[in-house]
Amino acid sequence: MNDDVELIGDEELGGEGAADANAATILDASLREELAAIAGDGVRFDEPMRRHTTLKIGGPADAFVQPATPAQLGEVVRFAHRRGVPITVVGGGSNLLVRDGGIRGIALHTGRLRGLELVDGTRIRVEAGVSTGKVLSLALKHDLGGIEFLGGVPGSVGGGMIMNAGTYLGEFKDVTSWVESVRLGDGELVRRDNAACGFRYRDSNLPPTEVVVRAELALRPRPRAEIEAEVKALRKRRSEREPKKVASNGSTFKNPPNDFAGRLIEAAGCKGWSEGDAVCSPVHANWLVNTGRATASELLRLIARVRARVVEVHGIELHLEVKVLGDDA
Repeated sequence: MNDDVELIGDEELGGEGAADANAATILDASLREELAAIAGDGVRFDEPMRRHTTLKIGGPADAFVQPATPAQLGEVVRFAHRRGVPITVVGGGSNLLVRDGGIRGIALHTGRLRGLELVDGTRIRVEAGVSTGKVLSLALKHDLGGIEFLGGVPGSVGGGMIMNAGTYLGEFKDVTSWVESVRLGDGELVRRDNAACGFRYRDSNLPPTEVVVRAELALRPRPRAEIEAEVKALRKRRSEREPKKVASNGSTFKNPPNDFAGRLIEAAGCKGWSEGDAVCSPVHANWLVNTGRATASELLRLIARVRARVVEVHGIELHLEVKVLGDDA
């Protein structure tokens, strides 16, 4: 682990089911053949992760696997457990920084789990790979409120659940009835109610040893015009305040109690700082963006510089909102 990463803090360097670096396993030809027989067209080998993150950064995954169903996901999990192949779970890639060395073993992506249905008039059951925008569209179609905050949340439901994604209008903990996940060890399905999920600000107790596959959201009737107006106002606010035409994860750091990370970073004079094509945006200081061909190591150096400067000026340590995964180059 390099010095830049050590400054981030161990609690922020894991991922959704990230494997221990010491357990790295090379997928030889026979293992690849066995995995391909299970996952079919849902597996790609030596796949650049930059294709699957909104930052457009990341080295290759030995195997990038997208199961088509929860049952197939369970088969992949059992194969990995049986063969000692590490699994790193990735969602929609909107909250993810993959190091330049990529991911050893399997990068398990839930993007093909796209089930979405309305039940009992006010509840939505949704699989992990469904985009937040599609969930919001279904709610709007049926005049259901409670998830207007999704108008400002990119990515997929699975990743959103794990980090309790949200905006000033609300967050997943406000509407989630239960979450189902698959255990990485035995492939068994586990269901937790809202309280057992341990939702909190941009985090949850959903275990890194499980893969979120489905959830149920409890909504409430609301006039469509009110929903549309609130979502439009949120999107307008974000559009006015956020950088455009750059690759990013959105906010890089969590807001500390009773303050805003962006304000602290700007007041510390970090706006415009850069490491190669990794830049602390002059538009919104809490957006550390990729303006061209930035590498993970450049962005991590910039993260470390910004954190150190905020501590120096304000005495406050910022914590990452993004997840950092993978190996150094």
